[in-house]
Amino acid sequence: MSSPIALCTPPVDWLQPWLAPYRFGEQTSDKARQNGLSVAGGLNVLDANGPVSKPPVRFVPSTALPAGEAYEAFIHRTQSVPTRDNLHDLFNGLVWWRFPQTKKRLNELQAAEIAAQGIQQVRGRLRDALTLFDENAALLQAPAALAEALQRRDWQALFITHRLLWSEANLTLFGHALMEKLVAPRKGITAHVWLLPPGDDLEGLLLDSLRPEVLVRKPFLPLPVLGVPGWWPENERPDFYNDASVFRASHCGLL
Repeated sequence: MSSPIALCTPPVDWLQPWLAPYRFGEQTSDKARQNGLSVAGGLNVLDANGPVSKPPVRFVPSTALPAGEAYEAFIHRTQSVPTRDNLHDLFNGLVWWRFPQTKKRLNELQAAEIAAQGIQQVRGRLRDALTLFDENAALLQAPAALAEALQRRDWQALFITHRLLWSEANLTLFGHALMEKLVAPRKGITAHVWLLPPGDDLEGLLLDSLRPEVLVRKPFLPLPVLGVPGWWPENERPDFYNDASVFRASHCGLL
């Protein structure tokens, strides 16, 4: 079988701060390279030293998905995740390891919507919100001053006035497409932030918040993640935040 190291390019810098919760993923790459495994094979042989717990699914080659069956419906029916040999699916698998119950909840909601509505040309409001969350969400626990500044899109307050408060915040990437984009960092990469209250049980807090009636309102907040103090050397310069094409006014919405 092909090694994902040859296919998952450019290479991943696992020491980047935003990948801290997923550094156990380097095991996947190492084992796959050493044993000639696919990405699916590497994910299946991960041990639980880094992740919270083993996910309630297995990872299978993408060819296991029958023609005409929706990806989410197949996962729900078989408890198997079709996985390609690329970075996108590698990161998806790592999120299954780090947040197994959340990924299961998202899949259950997707599958229920597909069963009720079928596959339409345009996703409904709930499926659209679920997809945004799954692909591009970041989870933020932060002091009130930071949360309020983010809600106002007050970038000066968020990143300069209250800069020291970021040491009390916890920002965790969830979206696997977001992680894939950050393999080649650029200033404009923006997360859909989901605010959570303080607490040590991050997944428990997340599960409590993921209710359909909340999701359909899409209460996401835009955050250019390379503006986070300590995440990118260039943001040590105050003029980094003067770029209005990235740090937009509140009426511009998500970037």
